[in-house]
Amino acid sequence: MLIALVPAATTLPIMLLALWAGAVADNLERRNVMLACQIFMLLVSALLALFAWAGWVTPWMLLGFTFLIGCATAINGPAWQASVGDMVPRDSLPSAVALNSMGFNLARSTGPALGGVIVAAAGAASAFLVNALSYLGLVLVLFRWQPEHPPKLLPRERLGLAMRAGVRYVAMSPKIQLVLLRSGVFGLGAAAVSALMPLVARDQLGGGALTFGLLSGAFGLGAVAGALSSGRLRARYSSETIVRVAALMLACGTAITGVSTWLVAALPGYLLAGAGWVIALSTFNVSVQMSAPRWVVARAVALYQMIAFGGMALGAWLFGTLAENHGVTLSLHAAAATQFLAVVVGFVRPLPQTGQDNLDLQNLWQEPETAVPVEPRSGPVVVTIEYRIPAGSVVPFLTAMSERRRIRRRDGAHGWSLMRDLGDPELWVERYHVSTWLDYVRHNQRRTVADRANSDTIHALHIGPGQPVVHRMLERQTGSLPISRAPDAREMGEPMTDPTRSS
Repeated sequence: MLIALVPAATTLPIMLLALWAGAVADNLERRNVMLACQIFMLLVSALLALFAWAGWVTPWMLLGFTFLIGCATAINGPAWQASVGDMVPRDSLPSAVALNSMGFNLARSTGPALGGVIVAAAGAASAFLVNALSYLGLVLVLFRWQPEHPPKLLPRERLGLAMRAGVRYVAMSPKIQLVLLRSGVFGLGAAAVSALMPLVARDQLGGGALTFGLLSGAFGLGAVAGALSSGRLRARYSSETIVRVAALMLACGTAITGVSTWLVAALPGYLLAGAGWVIALSTFNVSVQMSAPRWVVARAVALYQMIAFGGMALGAWLFGTLAENHGVTLSLHAAAATQFLAVVVGFVRPLPQTGQDNLDLQNLWQEPETAVPVEPRSGPVVVTIEYRIPAGSVVPFLTAMSERRRIRRRDGAHGWSLMRDLGDPELWVERYHVSTWLDYVRHNQRRTVADRANSDTIHALHIGPGQPVVHRMLERQTGSLPISRAPDAREMGEPMTDPTRSS
């Protein structure tokens, strides 16, 4: 169980901190976030090497150091993943994510193999020291990297509000929800094959640090092969087909590992498991990034990582406990059966195809002039939009407004409702509110090119005269001012009418 808790200590911080880290990555310069995390991991790794050299490391102390490094990894992850999309055009994003996974898994294959050699030759303290020194190259690269950023016209969101906005966006995005469900189920069964690797090396194969390094290297090499093939697979097959095959590969590799007593038999199992691992995870990653616009992509990736790695942390603990009580072989076979369940879930809740929608921001909306002076913190703001819809167009109008409701709520609106005038059956009124005027500006600037089709449909059904009429109003309560002083126009929140379609 202690051995299985090592990967759990790495992945648990991702589940706990990823959403906060995503909000940080979407609001601060991602380069600075990554640089701070790499420096922190360098210091913790150096301290771990010092403790190991002095002979002070206990199993629980090692788990503590691993947890600290995992916390920095959790904060670094969303910024790292989102920065991939900052460096390449959107149509190159799937290939860039696959290359990023390949680089990570190439290090995963060579790092533990090298670590096994160093531990066997010079001890664990030397391996920890080499690990600490390995951060220096990345710190130097990040320090010299000067990315270009578009100017930000609005102030940063407070982290609490940014976190809620990320959760709300994912909650109102059915495609991302399906990816999160599938990644959680996949992660639960995927954890055992790597978490129990030291036990396989020691108990089933009768080896030591070098054997563990070879097994980890085989897993990483399989992952590299999977990353190299993922581009060709995406060009020929759907995301659902790719994930099903990848889950089957991981399940078969886990099962093979469970019955292997010779190293030559275990290595193919780890190669197969590594390929399935990275193909599935890179497909999930691409699906999330292609389903979210840039303003919220780090938070969407963070929520994906929370679910996927939370499932892995739970699976590592669960199958580690099972191995302790009933043996490694039974635990690995149970993990393989869980991964087969992930394949079955795919037939019930298949992954959506992504990439067809243009999620670039429209950048067409301009903040309107108001007769009543407003500040960014003025609010609550209530917005109503009047449409005139003929009787024969009511059904398509309601269908379009159902999608409009999802878009409004996804981008930050509250209390959305649609009303029909009893005295004038052609008059329909859309109503929603936001907390402040700044929130209203953010809400409208989050509209994507893909959302334009919905607006065009609604405006095509409107029969006029003129464009739909927009009313923007400040909500005010009565009876809160002293009788001796009359309220000014701003306090009264006089209604503002704008007959434009920029809603």
